[in-house]
Amino acid sequence: MHLADDLNRHAVASFESVGCSARRAVASAPSSCGALPFRIQRDGTWLYRGTPIRRKPMVCLFASVLTRDAEGAYWLQTPTERGTIEVEDVPFVAMELHWSGCGRDQVLSFRTNVDLVVCAGPDHPILAEWDVPCEECGSGPVPYLHVRDGAGAYPIQARIARSVYYELAALAVPGTCRGAPCLGVWSQNVFFPLSCLPGGEGS
Repeated sequence: MHLADDLNRHAVASFESVGCSARRAVASAPSSCGALPFRIQRDGTWLYRGTPIRRKPMVCLFASVLTRDAEGAYWLQTPTERGTIEVEDVPFVAMELHWSGCGRDQVLSFRTNVDLVVCAGPDHPILAEWDVPCEECGSGPVPYLHVRDGAGAYPIQARIARSVYYELAALAVPGTCRGAPCLGVWSQNVFFPLSCLPGGEGS
């Protein structure tokens, strides 16, 4: 326990020293520190040198300076320094769902594990391999939420937790995508497909 706390304090001190120098620096291109000893696990846990960072405010601070480059690599970046980190799947997890309205006017709002609130819509699509046959996708396709843009074509996303996916499934209605029948949800006048229609429906 003491070792984990020491490592967490080390991570905090290292980042805070970078933040202080950033506040004193004039605007310039950040220098590269190479690979940093951070890893984000699939469940959203942040590790520093293999040890979980237990201070949520610090995780939220790291998350606020997370970027993604045109090649898809993830970076922690301050105005003066930047370094790459390892991400197992995607950096965030959508843990809660709130919705209001109905039909096309429905609004789906997600809260992530770092307390970002994202409303699905034209700028924040829900993405799922919905056209995979049900017998091939196990317990259902894994949907992702676009949190913010990266520097290129690769966005920064949140994986929608399985419990939240079940809530979405309960809100799903029949629709079409690229001319194919499917089940999906509406949010801010955009239809997001989640899965194929069960056999025989929509034909």
